[in-house]
Amino acid sequence: MPQELDPGTSLFFNLSIDGESLGRFNECEGLSSQVEIEQRQEGGNNGFVWQLPTRVSFSTIRLTRPLTPETAKVAKWISSIQTGITRPTAQIRALRADGSEVARWGLIDVLPVSWQGPTFNPANPAVATEILEITHHGFTD
Repeated sequence: MPQELDPGTSLFFNLSIDGESLGRFNECEGLSSQVEIEQRQEGGNNGFVWQLPTRVSFSTIRLTRPLTPETAKVAKWISSIQTGITRPTAQIRALRADGSEVARWGLIDVLPVSWQGPTFNPANPAVATEILEITHHGFTD
C-alpha cells in the first residue's frame, strides 16, 4: 500500500517569474480573492434577492524568507520596472522538504509592490529576513 504524504508537514514556497526562479520562501500569505456582489430586488418576487457577481479583486501576496544569494534576483526584477513596466506571469509552488509539490498557483500580470530588506541590530541579533510583496490580476493554471 503506497504511503500517503502528509500535507501538514513543513512547507516552503518557490516563486518563479516567467519561468525564472526567484528562490524559495518560508512564508506565503495573501493567496486570496474576493467577489463583489450586487443585490437586485425583482418586482413581485418576495422569496429572495438576486445576488449578482460584479467584480473580482485579488489581495497582494507577501513572501518572506531568510536573506539568501537569490535576493539579487529579486532586486534585479524590481529594478527592471524602472525601464518600463511589463507584467509577467508567475507561479508559486508549495513544496515539502523532499521537494515534492503540494499545490501550485499561477498568477497573471504580476508586479512587485514592495521589498523590505533585513534590519541589522547588534543589540537584538536575529535571522536577517527579506519580505517581497507582489500584486496580480488573477489566477491561472
